Parts: sequence; C-alpha cells; structure tokens
Amino acid sequence: MKIFILFALAVMATAQDSYPTKYDNIDVDEILNSDRLFKNYFNCLMDAGPCTPEGNELKKYLPDAIATGCTKCNDKQRELTTKVAKFLIEQRPDEWTTLRGKYDPENTFADKYRDEAAKLGINL
Repeated sequence: MKIFILFALAVMATAQDSYPTKYDNIDVDEILNSDRLFKNYFNCLMDAGPCTPEGNELKKYLPDAIATGCTKCNDKQRELTTKVAKFLIEQRPDEWTTLRGKYDPENTFADKYRDEAAKLGINL
C-alpha cells in the first residue's frame, strides 16, 4: 500500500509521467500523530467522510500509484510513502487492514511488493 494513506499524501498523481509536487511538503507526521487529522484522511479514503483538497487528490490517484509501484513518484514521495505505510502497519494495523481491503482486496499488490517492502523494513 503506497501503499495507502499511506502512501499517504505523498501520492498525488495526474495522468502525466510524474505526480505533481504540490503536496510534497505536507507535514505527514502531524497527520499521522493527530487522531483527528488521521481519522479525517482515513474517512476520506474510505468514502466515509468529507475530503480536503489533498485528500481528494490522494484518493483519486492512490489506485494508480499502488498499481504502478509508485513509478511516477519522486524521491520525496517515495520517502513519505514508506513512512506512512510503516506507520500504518506498526501503529494502526486495523486501519491498514481496512485500507488494504478496499484498495487491494485480493492481496495482489501486497504480494507483488512484499520483497521490496521488506528491504525498507516494512513487513507486509
């Protein structure tokens, strides 16, 4: 999941060869460490609540980023994605499972990225 929120907020894509850098400097730590902010983004991704402009971008392009292994991501976006995925897996396993159920219901992408994630210290 870039994996999800993961990939969180770093994954803002367009139909071009790279994702826009507009949100690269968003404070992901603030979002991950605030129950209120985290819940808002999570609900947005799950279609269970309103979305901020950043959340709409993430929700719109997250499936493409997951499917392509974030090939359109720049280094900063990959770094943020890794941080978010690791946080979700280690700190918010229930939300991780819920997001995977929506964005990777057959574990297709989890299986595909398992080795790469392990190299980054993420246990899918």
